[in-house]
Amino acid sequence: MSYENLAGRTAVVTGAASGIGEATALLLAAQGAKVALIARRAERLEAIADKIRANGGQALAVVADITDDASVEAAAARVHDAYGTVDLVVNNAGVMLVNPVDDGRIDEWQRMIDTNLTGALRVIRAFTGDLVAAAADGRAADLVNISSVASHTPFPNYTVYGATKAAVSFLSQALRTELSPRDVRVTNIEPGMTQTEISTHISTDELREQVDGVLAAIGALAPEELADLVAYATSRPRHMNLRQIIVLPTRMA
Repeated sequence: MSYENLAGRTAVVTGAASGIGEATALLLAAQGAKVALIARRAERLEAIADKIRANGGQALAVVADITDDASVEAAAARVHDAYGTVDLVVNNAGVMLVNPVDDGRIDEWQRMIDTNLTGALRVIRAFTGDLVAAAADGRAADLVNISSVASHTPFPNYTVYGATKAAVSFLSQALRTELSPRDVRVTNIEPGMTQTEISTHISTDELREQVDGVLAAIGALAPEELADLVAYATSRPRHMNLRQIIVLPTRMA
């Protein structure tokens, strides 16, 4: 499928070493965007960037940890040096650690908050000026936040994860009040069950078996299908904002 208006864009994709982030980076690059891939795994990032370049695209692998202020600032500087102003940001990096609240895993809670919420905010801080400047120049400017259906549908043992994603969904909504008057679009995507590495973060056999059982019963979305939504939303005419997208496997109630 071809998407208009993506050629010539400059994109940043976090969590780009696998799953939705990898698929999104590959698709945006295939459509003619310059793509900066941000994640922690250097070898994996370089392999994906090499694949993009082998197919005639432009890619920059940037190793960074979005839970660290200095790391994000250094990553933004590297992106700016290589590509200049960014006009498309996909906040995809996330972690899902599943345990009952009464386990009291403050370490896991903090990691999810620092990655899923504060990490997203660090990336927003690093590139919002770019998006505003691109929009002021008459170009399309997009911030896409990957949230989760868990942001509004409670699941046992996913309480803190769901709370962080609810914060991301509200953040997207609130950001529109600040950015949409300056022609920056904010799109919030809430996927249901998706085939990504995030489920490997589950630490107990019992909870992993529960997830495997749900996947067997209802199936899961492919990362490429989420990438398709990102590409579609960001390739619309600049006056059109697909602000909220909820996407589920058909069998997921």
